[in-house]
Amino acid sequence: MDLSQTLLLGALAGATIVIGLPIGRLRLPMRSLRLVLSTTAVGILLFLVWDVFSAAWEPIDSALVAVHEHNGGIGPVLGYGALFSVGLAVGLLGLIGYDRYLARARCAGGSGGPEARSIRERPTRAGGIATWSSAKRLALLIAVGIGLHNFAEGLAIGQAAARNAIGLATVLVIGFATHNATEGFGIVAPLAGDLDADGAVLRPSWGFLLSMGLIGGGPTFIGTAVGHNFTSDAVSVVFLTLAAGSIIYVVAQLLGIAARAKRPDLLAYGLLIGLLAGFATDAVVVAAGV
Repeated sequence: MDLSQTLLLGALAGATIVIGLPIGRLRLPMRSLRLVLSTTAVGILLFLVWDVFSAAWEPIDSALVAVHEHNGGIGPVLGYGALFSVGLAVGLLGLIGYDRYLARARCAGGSGGPEARSIRERPTRAGGIATWSSAKRLALLIAVGIGLHNFAEGLAIGQAAARNAIGLATVLVIGFATHNATEGFGIVAPLAGDLDADGAVLRPSWGFLLSMGLIGGGPTFIGTAVGHNFTSDAVSVVFLTLAAGSIIYVVAQLLGIAARAKRPDLLAYGLLIGLLAGFATDAVVVAAGV
C-alpha cells in the first residue's frame, strides 16, 4: 500500500473524533444529566488508561520472556523500563506543572483572586489559554492526552500498511475510527459544567471544538505517516506512557469534580457506561488480531 493510501486511512481513523464534539454545544440544564455525561467520559478515559498501559508494557513483557527463555539479555528490559518510567513521569508531572503555570498566569491577569479589582485597573499580561475557563483548559488537557494515545494508534496503522497487510490495516482503521468517536465525547464532557457568573451554561464555539478535535485526532494521521516509514517499539512506549500520565491526571481532576456532587449512584452509572463503551469499541480492534 503506497503512502497516499496509507495517509487516507490515517485521516479517516482520526477524523471520527469530531462525531462526539457537538455534544459540547448542547444546553444541559439538568445537573444530574451533566454529571452522568461527565462520569461517562471518566469511564472512557479509565478504559484508555488500561488500554495504553497494556500496549506500553508489551515490549517490556516480551523482553522479560526473552530473558527467562535465555534468548535475550537484561538490557532491553532496563531500556524499555526507563522509557516507560520517564514517559509516565513527564506525562503526569508535566501536565501538573503546566496547569499550575496557567492558573498563576490567569491569576496574574486579574481574572480572579482577592486582588482582582486592583489588578484589573492596570494592564494585564495574561492571554490565550490562561484566560480560558477551567472547563476549557481541562478539555484541552484531555485532547492532548488522547492525541498522544492516537499517535501510537496511527503508528500501528502505518506499520500494517507498510507490510501490505491491507486487511489488517483496514480493520484497524474501522476499530480506531469507532474508538475515536467515543474519545471526542470524552474531550467535551467537562464543558457541560462550564457556567457563567449567572449560572447559565456556556457553549463552546465551533472553532474551539474543531481545534480540540484536531489536537486529539490529528496525531492519528501523523502517526500513520511515521509508522509507514519505520517501526520503533521505543517510540511507541514513549508516546503511550506520555498519554497514560496525562490521562491519569485528567481522570483525577474529573473524579474530584464528580465527587463534590455527592451522588455516588450517578458516578457509578456513568463510569459503568463509559467503561462498557470503551471495551465495546475496542472489541473491533481485537477482532483484527491486534
